[in-house]
Amino acid sequence: MNTTFSTLSQVIKSRRTIKPNQFNGRQIPDEQISQLLELADWAPTHAYTEPWRFKVFAGEKVQQFCLQHAELYKDNTDPENFQQAKYDKLLRMGNFTSHVIIAIMQRGDNSKIPVLEEIASTSCAVQNLLLGATALGIASYWGSGGMAYQPPMKTYLKLREEDLVLGILYLGYTDKETPEGKRNTPLDEKIDWQWIE
Repeated sequence: MNTTFSTLSQVIKSRRTIKPNQFNGRQIPDEQISQLLELADWAPTHAYTEPWRFKVFAGEKVQQFCLQHAELYKDNTDPENFQQAKYDKLLRMGNFTSHVIIAIMQRGDNSKIPVLEEIASTSCAVQNLLLGATALGIASYWGSGGMAYQPPMKTYLKLREEDLVLGILYLGYTDKETPEGKRNTPLDEKIDWQWIE
């Protein structure tokens, strides 16, 4: 088997979601974060719109972001719907996290490019980053909870109405053993080979 394919296959199949409470607090060198962002920059992009943008929080800014995220939730949730446990969870997400990266789809001026394609392109950029993290032994969590998709987060990040947050990426190291992977549906049930007769 081609060694490049074999290595790539191993990285893809070993990528796992590791929640931030399983991180150990060790800091990732900023140079490695830069390398991951460079991989993200090589995602496919229709008409070279390159819609992905990333807000990176490191050091004490990680805890600061988590506090602000929790406060956004508190300030924008009706008292009867507010959950203290959810607030506390958002607050603790940075306790052992090295870096937080917010993935954003920045809508370009070319209206001929469907929004869906820009979302897909940015999602590919995120996947590049996550696969690079796996190859470097970095644990990752692509979060969508809290206020990630809500208008107050856009305001906090100074985004335009047409821009979208695609998730909050938490990166760190873990001492936990990587869990076994699983698929719930067999691959052959997901594929319909079409043949021209």
